[in-house]
Amino acid sequence: MVFTDPASRFTVLLPVQQEGWHRTVIALLEPQGVQTVLARSGREALDVIETTPLHAVVLDTQMPGLGGLQVIKLMRELRKSIPAILLADRLSNYLLREALGMQVFSVLSKPVDFNVLLDALARVLKRYHENRWPSES
Repeated sequence: MVFTDPASRFTVLLPVQQEGWHRTVIALLEPQGVQTVLARSGREALDVIETTPLHAVVLDTQMPGLGGLQVIKLMRELRKSIPAILLADRLSNYLLREALGMQVFSVLSKPVDFNVLLDALARVLKRYHENRWPSES
């Protein structure tokens, strides 16, 4: 796990990806006041979810150990209602149905476009944590 600035407004869990895209996402989120926590596996993600206050989670269906969908299912069983964004190599009707049933905020196809991911994160944070969202002057 890697923690960034503790004075951030929001905390988001990100999966560690082989391509290293999480470093770019972190670099884009930090100036916006978003702290990131990294998980290298589904099991590690679940441990973080159980012990760390999070505003949103980004998970990958192909995380080692437990896939992102499995983590979300276990997270819901723990009665954790943290908004989730799921990344998938292949979108299928089955995956979308399962994700919808688990109230996943968004399912994004990989490779993920940074703008699409950042937009989804902004929408989820604003929708679920509007009281912490910076007011527009």
